[in-house]
Amino acid sequence: MSAFPWGDAALTLGLILLNGLFAGAELAIVSARRPRLQLLVKSGVPGSATALALHDEPGRFLSAVQVGITLVGIANGAFSAARLGGPIADRLVALGMAETVAAPFALGAVIVVVTYLSLIIGELVPKQLALRAPERIAARVAPVMAALARLFMPIVSLLDASTALVFRLLGLRREAETSVTEEELRSVVAEAESAGVIEEKERALITGIMRMADRSARGVMTPRVEVDWLDADAPEAVIRERLMATPHSRLVLAEGAVDRPIGIIQSRDVLAALIAGAPLDLRQLMRKAPVVPDVADSMAVLTALRDSGVPMAFVVDEYGHFEGVVTPSDLLAAIAGEFRSDLDEGEEPSIITRDDGSLLVAGGMPADELAERLGFPLAEERDYETVAGFVLAELEHIPETGEHFDAHGFRFEVVDMDGRKIDKLLVRRVDADAA
Repeated sequence: MSAFPWGDAALTLGLILLNGLFAGAELAIVSARRPRLQLLVKSGVPGSATALALHDEPGRFLSAVQVGITLVGIANGAFSAARLGGPIADRLVALGMAETVAAPFALGAVIVVVTYLSLIIGELVPKQLALRAPERIAARVAPVMAALARLFMPIVSLLDASTALVFRLLGLRREAETSVTEEELRSVVAEAESAGVIEEKERALITGIMRMADRSARGVMTPRVEVDWLDADAPEAVIRERLMATPHSRLVLAEGAVDRPIGIIQSRDVLAALIAGAPLDLRQLMRKAPVVPDVADSMAVLTALRDSGVPMAFVVDEYGHFEGVVTPSDLLAAIAGEFRSDLDEGEEPSIITRDDGSLLVAGGMPADELAERLGFPLAEERDYETVAGFVLAELEHIPETGEHFDAHGFRFEVVDMDGRKIDKLLVRRVDADAA
């Protein structure tokens, strides 16, 4: 009985490790994120430029990897069965097993062991290692993979062309969609928070910016009915009284009614005129405000405010009717939440948590903020911005005090009406209410 071929066993293990290199390299380069690879290239990490090139042209790279994996698999299967099956069968015969049984048993044992090691060492472990740091691993293995692609260039070209032909026959594009959805971005931010990369307050600000960017001018404006304004033709005594009573430093100047705004009056300009003893002519003191449509997105409003001489913009609808005003404070509140200093005296916050866990919600609260807090989605195509608008969309009529409806696992009850305006709602879980 000859000595056991340990060298052949080591060669088999080496082929399994080589298969693991191919499998890990394939997953690392495919799952690597392009922006992170670009960052490694800028940092001068060796192999990162090659990894980026392979990532941008996955067809030829995947063909080369599959050629390598296939050749290694065929070689390993044939070699291990031919070189290890016989010696193991000889030892089984020496131990008393019948020769007719020993040979197939040894061959089956070799296949099982090699397959098991191939799955663990040649597939699962390398792939899980690749997922832990795909960009770093991709940079390390990319030169080897690029050399492999050059080595098997004729076969790789044939496989790549054949794959492209099949895609054309199926009417599909080979280029993958690389766009990231908003939900995926939110998920990444939440994952970064749970991993300790960013703090909870930082996550709240990031999601607040995304929330603000999704809103239209109507969603961030102060509505017309809540706008402080001055009549351009009001007597000086009335103007003095109005300026002393308002908590705001800037007011809309209108002709006769708030529906006819003509500009913005700043308290400091009025004060300077009074100190100088000049006549109090509001039309001379007013400043022009930018005008934005109510359907404009918040980023367009931000640009208009940044380029304007006054930090206030008029919002108009498609018919040119004045709808409200937007200030930088409104945009900041959309990101960071409501500021207590912005509340009028005696005004309550938009949402209050009661002792029983239910929420007292103002009708003017942005609907997306409430939906985010309660954890339910809003329709992307919706024609309302506030909680009151959400209620009207659900009921499809002007509600009465005490009317309620159930949606998304919560009960929404109208507890206060200000004329036809929904002022306050009570929100609580339906299951808690039933219990």
